[in-house]
Amino acid sequence: MKRTKVAILGAGFITEIHMESYHRFIPEAEVVACYARKAEKAKAFAEKYHIPQWFDDIDKLITESDCEVVDICLPNYLHAEATIKAAKAGKHIIIEKPLAVTLEEADEMIAVCKANNVKLMYAEELCFAPKYERARHLVREGAVGEIYMLKQGEKHSGPHSDWFYDIDFSGGGVIMDMGCHALGWFRWMLNNAKPKNVYASMSTVLHKERTKGEDNSVIIVEFENGVTAVAENSWAKHGGMDDRCEIHGTGGVIYADLFMGNAAVTYSKNGYGYAMEKTDTTQGWSYTIFEEAFNQGYPHELKHFIDCVQNDKTPLVTGEDGRAVLELIYAAYASAGAGKKIELPFSAKIDKPVNLWLNNK
Repeated sequence: MKRTKVAILGAGFITEIHMESYHRFIPEAEVVACYARKAEKAKAFAEKYHIPQWFDDIDKLITESDCEVVDICLPNYLHAEATIKAAKAGKHIIIEKPLAVTLEEADEMIAVCKANNVKLMYAEELCFAPKYERARHLVREGAVGEIYMLKQGEKHSGPHSDWFYDIDFSGGGVIMDMGCHALGWFRWMLNNAKPKNVYASMSTVLHKERTKGEDNSVIIVEFENGVTAVAENSWAKHGGMDDRCEIHGTGGVIYADLFMGNAAVTYSKNGYGYAMEKTDTTQGWSYTIFEEAFNQGYPHELKHFIDCVQNDKTPLVTGEDGRAVLELIYAAYASAGAGKKIELPFSAKIDKPVNLWLNNK
């Protein structure tokens, strides 16, 4: 079996999920190198996952690791630089969400990848999550008639790493972290239908001491085909991860839940180890998740991306899709700042999307 050589950038929570996926589900890939900004962290990550090479310098990793694919799991503000370096070296790229911090970065990333004939593969796992995909195929089979409304929400009590709360690193709050999932999934469900306008409301209700960004938001997108889509995202919801969708059609409705619906309802007097992402206690009643990474679609997306590299296929989710999601994010922040609907297309020259809200609220 031909194995594609992958170098992975990052050593945080999402990188752990990617490594679990490669090791358990993708024998076609071999992770040959890893990178972290601190040498001791890179070394520890390499030892944990038996990765033969580790680096604290991206340029050296790209030139010395002999990788074919660079899998970028870094903080948002580093996405563009890492992508451009990898592309110029002829490496295919898997890039975690969001694609970039600004639309200018996104445009440059797409252009450089095209100029160097490398694939820019946007890792939106909801497009591969088995339960969500079963729901999408039910729609294609006519199970619910014509879609008129979509809802998707992802909520928990806050991110794993401090950098998420720093808008200079993240570009925003919960929308940059999780709202991008809903917006990407809406486009996926609607075959990339054109959005018409965006209305959003957002606030900071729980993490006022930690971030200038929003930690609770509602976004409404109206599409030209008449579908209304509602995204609900929060870093202020206690009790563990909540990730669910609704598909409303003229002939039926579908509800899908990725976490509580894929868990064993458990009561423990004394508590136990791990229940699910962001659960802060396991005493009393809890939802004990199983096959978490699989249910979220990470192995499926990464396996697809490796197949695209090995067989020169066009990825199902591309850099252009990531850019379209980022434009919707821009419009959402602008709407919350202006208190009105924002028509699309929309762009603005700004250093970070959240300032479209912060500078006008």
